[in-house]
Amino acid sequence: MANLKEVRTRIASVSSTQQITSAMKMVSAAKFRRAQNAILGMRPYANMLSEIISQIDVEDGVQTAYHEVRHLQRVLIIVVTSNKGLCGAFNSNVVKEATARLQYYRDEKHCGQVDLWTIGKRGTEAFSKQKGLVKESFDEMLDNPTFEAVTAISEKAMSAFCNKEYDCVEIVYNQFKNSLTQILSTEQFLPVKTEVSRPTASGSRNDYLFEPDKESILQEMIPLTLRSQFYRVVLDSLAAEHGARMNAMQKATDNASELLKELRLTYNKARQSAITNEIIEIVSGSEALKG
Repeated sequence: MANLKEVRTRIASVSSTQQITSAMKMVSAAKFRRAQNAILGMRPYANMLSEIISQIDVEDGVQTAYHEVRHLQRVLIIVVTSNKGLCGAFNSNVVKEATARLQYYRDEKHCGQVDLWTIGKRGTEAFSKQKGLVKESFDEMLDNPTFEAVTAISEKAMSAFCNKEYDCVEIVYNQFKNSLTQILSTEQFLPVKTEVSRPTASGSRNDYLFEPDKESILQEMIPLTLRSQFYRVVLDSLAAEHGARMNAMQKATDNASELLKELRLTYNKARQSAITNEIIEIVSGSEALKG
């Protein structure tokens, strides 16, 4: 059985760790609430824009440079992780999915070039081991994820697609569902996906009136929609990250509580055993003196 000094040292160590994880949980909870409010406010707007764009009838040939579907030879995958750890499997899941997409384009689609852009130090560190794979990293942006800073990255990706540097752009990230659940997602950012208009149950179609004309409206709306979509992805990832970290710290705090119970029980048993031995020694000494 461990001696009393060793057990006391472990109890103090675990207790200190428990205080740290509990404090980190409270900090993550505050950040989570702010991030949750941000994504819940942004998501309806971004989703409505995406829905309108996807349902606009482009069968008449009115499209933009962002709609162009090309033979896949050069693919860009944007990987969104976090700058910090201690958030469970949040980052490792994204890295695994991005690796799977990388192998898919190389082995099944036989793409000649598959590049990565990373947002978040954890993703950058994971893929930097493969020399030349990460072409761009935007880790500092997560420290202050303003709309302007985020959309600057999306505009860079949009420009690369229009200049035919890449034939497809995908985003791999964790989508926020609630404080306990993150949905690992892979979304096609470019080219823009469109749906063929179909009659509804009432016989009407999702037609829109365009002023001054469809082409000029699309030229304005598509970039706006893409920027909003990218900003929504980053907000989703931030909310999911803080939720994952909050839960991880809660579990760590609970585990520390269980470990403290076991250590205190061990300490009490060791102390009781030591007291019993001392009593036996005193009684034995007393009997020896009587003899």
